[in-house]
Order: sequence, then structure tokens, then C-alpha cells
Amino acid sequence: GRYAFYECRNLTSVTFEEGSKLSSIGDFAFSDCTSLTSVTFEEGSKLSSIGENAFYDCNKLTSITIPSSVTSIGDYAFYSCDSLTNITIPNSVTSIGYAAFMYCESLTSITIPSSVSSIGSAAFMYCYSLTSITIPSSVTNIGEYAFYSCDSLTNITIPSNVTSIGWNAFSSCGSLTSVTFEDPTGWYVTQTQGASSGTSLTLTSATQNATYLRRTYEYYFWYKK
Repeated sequence: GRYAFYECRNLTSVTFEEGSKLSSIGDFAFSDCTSLTSVTFEEGSKLSSIGENAFYDCNKLTSITIPSSVTSIGDYAFYSCDSLTNITIPNSVTSIGYAAFMYCESLTSITIPSSVSSIGSAAFMYCYSLTSITIPSSVTNIGEYAFYSCDSLTNITIPSNVTSIGWNAFSSCGSLTSVTFEDPTGWYVTQTQGASSGTSLTLTSATQNATYLRRTYEYYFWYKK
């Protein structure tokens, strides 16, 4: 339930045993468990959701494998887990919440599964060590500030099914020099979200695309007609 182990600051490990019938981890359940280094889900887990702020500020947690039964990762679920170096998101997950991995400063790479259709706003904001990100063709929307200040990110491919990119999604990504759009046609930018008219863009140069996203049109909403 909510706040179940909140601020249990001497707790170092948690194991969900084989065949556990637990279906959800409540909001703030392990928030501020600042000595927690290990979370293990054994085979047969029935867990379907990880609540908001569930592992908020568990800053010694280095890795976690999310079981294949999970469909949603809540807002701020792993916020400021700044020792987290890798994480596996299973194909069952359909949504990544607002700021779910914000300030995971040691996270180096992540693969988003093909079940995800939307990357939440600020989902990977301030993931300074993130060098590699794979966005699947299932994604249609990249939220605002999604990869803001991911300083180590050098290149990224935007799948053809993406039709909207929120403002500042790739702003302050100082090393980002190459952005490839699988379908570069029909893109517009506007400073008013939801507007039906905007400035048309030519997105055939990967280098120029990167400049557009992180600087020239960083404070614009991107959409595709």
C-alpha cells in the first residue's frame, strides 16, 4: 500500500518471492529508502503496476529488473535513483509516467519496448550519463522535457510513427549532434500547443535536425500533419 516502507532508511534489499500474488506497489511504498541497493522479483510475479514515487530517491539502488507482468510505471517512480546504471523495461509496459526516471544520473542506456506508445514528459530529464536510447516504432508521442539535459546523448532516431514532440524534449543535450527522422516530411513547429498552423520544417540533415531540436526550435511544440 501507499507509504508502506516510506523512509525505512536501513532497509537494504527487498525480494518478491516466486509466485507472489502482489498486483501493485503503492505510491511512495519504498520512497526515501536510501540504503536500498537490491530489488528482486522472482519468477511468476503478478505485479501489474508500480505506483507514483514508488522508489523515489532510492539513491543507492543500482539495478532492477521489472517483471514482465507490469503494464504501467507511475509518475516519479524512480526519480533521483542516481546510482541506477541499467534497467530492463519489459514488453508488457504500455506507459512510462511523468518524470519516471528523472535524475537517474548514472543510467547509461535504455531500450524502450515496442509496447510503449508514449514517452511521458520529463521521463528521462537530467539523465546525464545516458549515451544510448532506442525508441521503438510504436511510439507516437515524445513528451516535453523527455530527454532534457541528457548531456551524453550523441545521436537518436525518431521513428516514422511519432507525430508530436513536446517543447524542450531534447533541449540542453549538449553532445547531441545527429537526429535522424525516419519520415522527415510533414513536420511543423508552433509555440502554441494544439495550434493547427505553424512553421514547416525541412528535416533531411541529421546535423541540422539536432540543432533544431536542442536549440533553434527548443521552445516549440513539434507536430506532424
